[in-house]
Amino acid sequence: MKLSPFLKSNVIYFISLLYILLFTYAAVSKILDFENFQVQLGQSPLLSAYADYVAFAVPALELLICCLLLVSRCRVIGLYSAYGLMVMFTAYIYIILNYSSFIPCSCGGILEDLSWNQHMLFNIAFIILSVIAILLSEPGLKTIKYILIGCGGLMSIGLIFALFYMSENLIHHYNNFTRRFPHFPAVLDKEMNLQADSYYFAGSDNGKIYLGNYTAPLQILEIDSALQTKTIHRIKLDKMNLPFTTIQIKILAPYFYVVDGNVPCIFKGKTTDWKASYIMRGNPYFSQFAPIDSTKIAFRTILKKTKTNTLGLFDLTDTTAIKFEPKLIEKQIDGVFDTDGQTLYDAAFEKLVYIYTYRNQYSVTDKNLKLLYRGNTIDTTAHANLKVVTISNSGETKLSAPPLIVNNTSAVFKNTLFVSSNLPGKYESLEMWKKAAIVDVYNLENRSYLLSFYIYNSDGKKMRSFYIDGDKLYVLIGSKIVIYKLRKSVTENFKQRILK
Repeated sequence: MKLSPFLKSNVIYFISLLYILLFTYAAVSKILDFENFQVQLGQSPLLSAYADYVAFAVPALELLICCLLLVSRCRVIGLYSAYGLMVMFTAYIYIILNYSSFIPCSCGGILEDLSWNQHMLFNIAFIILSVIAILLSEPGLKTIKYILIGCGGLMSIGLIFALFYMSENLIHHYNNFTRRFPHFPAVLDKEMNLQADSYYFAGSDNGKIYLGNYTAPLQILEIDSALQTKTIHRIKLDKMNLPFTTIQIKILAPYFYVVDGNVPCIFKGKTTDWKASYIMRGNPYFSQFAPIDSTKIAFRTILKKTKTNTLGLFDLTDTTAIKFEPKLIEKQIDGVFDTDGQTLYDAAFEKLVYIYTYRNQYSVTDKNLKLLYRGNTIDTTAHANLKVVTISNSGETKLSAPPLIVNNTSAVFKNTLFVSSNLPGKYESLEMWKKAAIVDVYNLENRSYLLSFYIYNSDGKKMRSFYIDGDKLYVLIGSKIVIYKLRKSVTENFKQRILK
């Protein structure tokens, strides 16, 4: 059926008016709630790396297209532009639904109450309307219009896919401090009141979690993974007449280790009877340790020669054979405060991880302390922000101002690094920082950032430490131990244990 010029003109005008209403309302909504719109883009699994630019570009384009549609001489250009932008929006939703690592809560803005699928159908309807208006417009051959519509659609889709690919690469490997928060990667499961806030994680074995206690240094509290039963084990040492000051216990089943780096001394025993034998005393003094296997313990000490933090290795079969690797921990300021950090060991992949407290760096070695690579957390603090002064009378160094803490506490499990960050990233609500701690997750195999999730405060207190065992994340908050169940978005990154 051939339409009259008058009817064609009115159909084109009506479709243009619909687009003007849609884009004007959408643009004004984004501008009036610009901060929220920018945050939504920042949390998008597709555009987060370009949120700053896209937040300004989208409402500006929508208003520009409205201006083109209002002017009769520019209306055809406006229709092609509206078509291209709507194809981009539709391609965005298609990628979100089919290729994204997670699906955000909503599209936001004018269509916030629609589901993603409903939003996609809405967009397709408007794409069809724009195609109808373009085909009815004059002048131009329909063949040329079909070619322009096809090429414009392909270019719009290609642009969105290119942005998706580049954004994913930037977020995971060249992150500019933009976090990803998938839906509920860690879900609160159970909690237990321990009646004291002096516990720390000592290790795990076959679904059992072991907690040490700073106020009862030779006791171990064993808890089952369901938080149903508690058992107290009292450790017996075969040598008690030592000047103990800071006893720590760590378990690498079936063995456990009782260590005091200020003596220094190491005791070793089995969890079957909780009796430990004295196996080492003497230099060097050390502040951290991580059992590697039944014969090796990694430790951190201040090397006398350089007066800097240094990683070393004890050989328990020959306690005189002590290996130091002074180049693993890198000095920036004084070599002590600026190099402070946490020593972690991944038994499944035989990797030692040293993560710095005051900068965005960690080092990964094999079990013999051979450096494999250095990696970075996603925050931007590459240099420790510390003020260190030396007391002239004693030569002692001290911090003259509170330091900027970057990484609070960490854990490693099956080639996956979990870091409790102390700094807010882009597009994050500062209100959430009052209510929860943030854990960032990294893949140690390809050195990439994966995702982040919240650990919420309990009774007004923040998480002080956490531990990973299987699909469970154990958290110490105040006097409680809390279990979070890790979902597939996290556990799918765990690698299989090395076969011996």
